[in-house]
Amino acid sequence: MKTNLITRQGFELLQQELNHLWRVERPETTRKVSWAASLGDRSENADYQYNKKRLREIDRRVRYLTKRLEDIKIIDYNPQQAGKVFFGAWVEIENEEGEQLKFKIVGPDEIFGRNDYISIDSPMARALLKKEIDDEAVVSTPSGEKYWIVLSISYQE
Repeated sequence: MKTNLITRQGFELLQQELNHLWRVERPETTRKVSWAASLGDRSENADYQYNKKRLREIDRRVRYLTKRLEDIKIIDYNPQQAGKVFFGAWVEIENEEGEQLKFKIVGPDEIFGRNDYISIDSPMARALLKKEIDDEAVVSTPSGEKYWIVLSISYQE
């Protein structure tokens, strides 16, 4: 089950992707399909088959984004969050071995392509919620419980 939360920045990126697909990529791909179809035999026309497939992918993503943008809730920073880990926070943590991680807690729609973002639905994010600096978070993993200390919390990029 995906959480329906997103940062304002993440929402704007999804809207930009939807606009680009609908206004740029789809018309361009439609033109290519029409051109390839005009050449005749479609069964052996690689341009036609490839672009028809690409058009289906674009339409699928447009449908998904349109529905998803209606369902998600934008969460903006509130000054009352200062000093505690909540949605949208940049968190730096350290474990017993001295390994340090820094990441931002965001919605599941924002994590793709980013190594420094984790989903609010992840066990790590759930364990860190409402923690303060120097608090210990216990994260359950398949290999046992892991302990992390919160080093810093920030809501700025």
